[in-house]
Amino acid sequence: MNFNLSLREKNVLALIAQGHTDKEIAELFDLSVRTIHSHIRSIFDKMNAKSRAHAVSIYYQSHPNWKAGRRLK
Repeated sequence: MNFNLSLREKNVLALIAQGHTDKEIAELFDLSVRTIHSHIRSIFDKMNAKSRAHAVSIYYQSHPNWKAGRRLK
């Protein structure tokens, strides 16, 4: 299943899967926490997810070979 996530959204989702907080993700990308919240809302909307854990679970189920430990390029 393709959720049409942008590369940034996929990377944010990978960091969420690794357990990073919004603040940590913002610091890694040199963005504001508000911008990260916007990316997360977009991820939730595109995936029809209710929570961070739900989004990660949905993505894992539809992409079984996904490695959350790697940032995408």
